[in-house]
Amino acid sequence: MGDEELPAGWVEKVSRSSGKAYFLNTKTNASQWTRPTEAASGEVRASHLLVKHRDSRRPSSWKTETITRTKEEALEILKGHRQRIVDKEVEFEELASVESDCSSAKRGGDLGFFGPGQMQRPFEEATFALRVGELSEPIFTDSGIHIILRTG
Repeated sequence: MGDEELPAGWVEKVSRSSGKAYFLNTKTNASQWTRPTEAASGEVRASHLLVKHRDSRRPSSWKTETITRTKEEALEILKGHRQRIVDKEVEFEELASVESDCSSAKRGGDLGFFGPGQMQRPFEEATFALRVGELSEPIFTDSGIHIILRTG
């Protein structure tokens, strides 16, 4: 392990699978391979792609005035989007900018930084559980169904 002192809120750990050192943010449980240079914050950064359905809290979007698809149809659409990203057919930001039902589409799905209590609980819990660069499975909230990309 390194000799330099880590910034506040970080601890150095060793990966059981690779034996390499990595760094854990004790406030967010995010981990990274590169040595941190700044104190850990309690915030995360994420982008998302939202597919709404007729039972969503607000079943309309910048794309569609009245959303009539079922929750099951929304899930199938979102699974297709996720697979295209995983298969590297398209970049997350590119797909979110044209397919997301959230106004964050104009920023490639970027929601910026947020801390505990600022998002709906299932979304927050999923985001904080992801590692930076990791893509979630479908996450259900009152807003619709999301895939989340943890970016910070």
